[in-house]
Amino acid sequence: MLRLRQIALVARDLDPVEREIGAAIAAEVCYRDPGVGKYGLHNALWALGGTFLEVVAPTQSNTAAGRYLDRRKGDGGYMFIVDCDDLEARRKHLVASGVRLVEDLVSGDEALKAEALHLHPRDTGGCLLSVDRHGPDRSLMGSYRWAGADWRTKARRDVAIAGATMQCEDPAATAARWGDLLQRPPREITRGAWEIALDNAHARFKPLADDRGEGLCEVDLVHAGKAAARVELCGVDFEWQNGKVPS
Repeated sequence: MLRLRQIALVARDLDPVEREIGAAIAAEVCYRDPGVGKYGLHNALWALGGTFLEVVAPTQSNTAAGRYLDRRKGDGGYMFIVDCDDLEARRKHLVASGVRLVEDLVSGDEALKAEALHLHPRDTGGCLLSVDRHGPDRSLMGSYRWAGADWRTKARRDVAIAGATMQCEDPAATAARWGDLLQRPPREITRGAWEIALDNAHARFKPLADDRGEGLCEVDLVHAGKAAARVELCGVDFEWQNGKVPS
């Protein structure tokens, strides 16, 4: 099992971005994680099917998120989070692949547990990649500690994140690196653009389109019954497509 579970964005100022995103996706914030405070951040999280959209913003100076905002010249995509069912095997493979682990953490207990491996973005390219495992219920609508215990009461069941795109200096090389780390082979979908298929979504890699450098630049949403639409939120292009929401 290897699924996209969450996309995180980063903003200078949380409140206006939170209002803008909430209106665009017609959803309530499902959780605010006090745990991000240790990184000098605060956040808002929305549940879209069994996938999650997060915005984080710095609450103090000299944070990793703040430096990322400076480097990428403003608000934008920050993190791509997948979850799996065999974290031990994946940790062993990641270490053998030579990637540095920025975090190797365990949070919670058996009633609601999360384990996460944050990979050093200089070793992956694209954006910050995290490989997680959540339990005890590992279904897509099951346990997700980063959203608390009651997120389902505010989840939209007719929308889900279907994937995200990173703009890269070398899309082929970055896709190959992610493909090795995630043990999923990339394929070229158009000239110069590559895709890795996950169980419920995709990770795509395309050439640089502006002067902001490498980073997560697009989020794809699937929405049952909705006409295609596109809008920029938090420095990222969001595209809605009509389709079936994974269960």
